[in-house]
Amino acid sequence: ENPAQIGRGYVAITILDINDNAPEFAMDYETTVCENAQPGQVIQKISAIDKDDPPNGHQFYFSLTAEAANNHNFTLQDNKG
Repeated sequence: ENPAQIGRGYVAITILDINDNAPEFAMDYETTVCENAQPGQVIQKISAIDKDDPPNGHQFYFSLTAEAANNHNFTLQDNKG
């Protein structure tokens, strides 16, 4: 691993919620992408939880910022789960 080839990026996520408990990620995520990752390779799966009702869970939608959406090196896929 060559430190000169390591890059870091930050993602800002806006969560809109009208209930008492804000949605939150199911866990803390720290993602690493190797330089030899193949196109189409999954590099991170994320999920969120919300302690508010309904008891069967909520449907969450994730999206990229406009700036990130225009970067064709990364895409976001909703697995409807």
